[in-house]
Amino acid sequence: MAPDRGDSTDVDYNQRDHALHDANDAPQSRHDSRESRERRFLAERADQPQNFTLRGVLCGLAIGVAICFSNMYFGLQTGWVTGMAMPSALIGFAYFKTVSRMLKFPFTPVENVLVQSVAGAVGTMPLGCGFVGVIPALNFLLTKEENGPLDISLWRLVVWSLGICFFGVVFAVPLRKEVIIREKLKFPSGTATALMIQVLHGDEKPKVTMSHPRGEEEERGEEQRLLQSSETEGEYALRPSHEQQIEGQGSDAYEDGDWRRKIRLLLVSFAGSAAYTIITYFVPQLHEVPVFGLTLASKWLWTLNPSPAYIGQGIIMGPATTLHMLLGAIVGWGILSPLAKNRGWAPGPVSDWTNGSKGWIVWISLAIMLADSLVNLGWLAIRPFLAIGRLYYPAAKEIYDTHTWKQLLALDITRQPAYTQLGDGTSANPITAIKQHLSKDNEPDAPPEHQISNRTTIIGLILSLAACIAGVHISFPNLIPLSLTLLALVLALFLSIMGVRALGETDLNPVSGISKLTQLIFALITPTTGPNAKNSVIINLLAGAISESAALQAGDLLQDLKCGHLLGAAPNAQFWGQMIGSAVGAVISALVYKLYTHVYAGQIPGGLFEVPTAYVWVFTARLVTGKGLPPMVREWAAGAGVIFALGTMLRVYGQFRKRQGLGAKWMDFVPGGIAFAIGMYNTPSFTLARTIGGLISLWWRRWKGRSETQIVVLASGLILGEGLFSIVNLGLASLKVPHL
Repeated sequence: MAPDRGDSTDVDYNQRDHALHDANDAPQSRHDSRESRERRFLAERADQPQNFTLRGVLCGLAIGVAICFSNMYFGLQTGWVTGMAMPSALIGFAYFKTVSRMLKFPFTPVENVLVQSVAGAVGTMPLGCGFVGVIPALNFLLTKEENGPLDISLWRLVVWSLGICFFGVVFAVPLRKEVIIREKLKFPSGTATALMIQVLHGDEKPKVTMSHPRGEEEERGEEQRLLQSSETEGEYALRPSHEQQIEGQGSDAYEDGDWRRKIRLLLVSFAGSAAYTIITYFVPQLHEVPVFGLTLASKWLWTLNPSPAYIGQGIIMGPATTLHMLLGAIVGWGILSPLAKNRGWAPGPVSDWTNGSKGWIVWISLAIMLADSLVNLGWLAIRPFLAIGRLYYPAAKEIYDTHTWKQLLALDITRQPAYTQLGDGTSANPITAIKQHLSKDNEPDAPPEHQISNRTTIIGLILSLAACIAGVHISFPNLIPLSLTLLALVLALFLSIMGVRALGETDLNPVSGISKLTQLIFALITPTTGPNAKNSVIINLLAGAISESAALQAGDLLQDLKCGHLLGAAPNAQFWGQMIGSAVGAVISALVYKLYTHVYAGQIPGGLFEVPTAYVWVFTARLVTGKGLPPMVREWAAGAGVIFALGTMLRVYGQFRKRQGLGAKWMDFVPGGIAFAIGMYNTPSFTLARTIGGLISLWWRRWKGRSETQIVVLASGLILGEGLFSIVNLGLASLKVPHL
């Protein structure tokens, strides 16, 4: 999912200028005073009745339904969806600002947090319930030998959706204390959304000073400067304080507060995109403009879909990601596709998924995605152990140097080693250090009565896991053994932890990699003989869908909880808002999916709705379950996997250097495996439009030197306009209105 960006002036948030000092640099009494202020702020905000309101939930549901339609439309085309957190907050604010004279009590920042949480939960359900990947694969792409294709009724789809839409949300609750309160992970999009909500509602802004030139922070937008500079001092720079004020910014400092200008821009871009969408129904040729000539368009599929929404998606993705996608399109569709066609490896038409080069290069993109996912997830898994080893290596070395092997084997350790220093200057052995870490309950947090209770968490986890098992076995009876469903849930919960940590640190939730890793693991344990052998591909797909759903839901809730924590929202209100949004989104997603497949019956997959991620899912299942491969795919896929495994290692090293405060400007020139693979399995028409958006973003932020919120608002309007007015096109198609 692409992060929503925010806006600020060209500033650097310097920790020395904040009134909030590090405990080592300030008197203890002042540190205590800061903690008491934070606790008072959190208690006051959490006590506000606006934390959970019917009007806030209804507004969030309305915005979420619009995003859900948009995400289903674009998901079936390219597999790309977004939660649209910042636009949801902006739209919610604009609505309540417009009707403010009729409100009995004011619309507050914590209520805005509720609105965007509910909207995001509804809007991401097309991905969370598998309607842009797994379900189309089961519906359309399975062969008879694989016990398919499956004709899944609407009520079974609803049961499936309601079954898998909760357990990731509940599982995220126990992680909150660790990743948000103790470790203070950044969750960049959540923090950026909090900053935007704070500015919209007129809270006093953090103290800022002009210090660094523009363009130093790479791809993140101005809010990310706050994230990077405040990492060592805590996360409370967004909190209002009487000591904070605006310095030296002139009129530009109040640009973020001009919400009317942003709403006008959103409405204009929405209207333009909506008008274009209606036009494309009557002139469908606009979806495939032959910008490179008729020969390249008809034979090799090099066309441009000048969709405003795709351009908007490219703006949000940014130049680095879109250019990596373009490189993937050039290699896949400009080099490998003609090569496979001319060598006879893919003799069919280029557009044929079975015998054409379109299907041939998908296998190469799969190998790249698997290599990238395995390296990234492997690093996430071993990094905590490396950190622990680095922390306690001196103690272990001293024990080894001062004791014999007999003493070590007998655990006869007579000398107390000089253990690693803790943050408070004292020493402790590993067990004591872990206990002290887990007992850090003095960190400012919402009052206990506004947190999600342990009882709610335990009961919710049991019920949500039971609902998932029931949903899977009611919707897909006799297709997956109960034992494998339970194993899929255990893997999903374990892998969700890695996904949450990746999201908190990098703003990227590797749900596709998590699902591919689950598919790989299930390929090793799914029986190839016996009664379940024929269902091996179906079992593989369902297991991957469960993992993807859990990782997505857990990441979304923790991103929202980070935003709410910064603004003082009550965690229990956000939790119940997310649960309501997930339930409504699950039902709406099933209805919308069935609506699209009914109106466009016989056209999905194909044409505008190619559902490329469904092919990726089913091809992955066939690959890992040992199905046959097209000619020369094995050799090319192995080579591509090795190359991108090394490239991903290089990018991991670059990210490590960035966390250490070292330079890694070269990292943007190392193609990201996922972005490169997306450029290969999507036809060039989508990639070219997104690249245009990425270049517009680069021109606006780097060359024009402007802040990011305006162009993100523009992009959001373009996406929502086409996505929402696709409903009109859906109605025209159902009425069989003729094209021009």
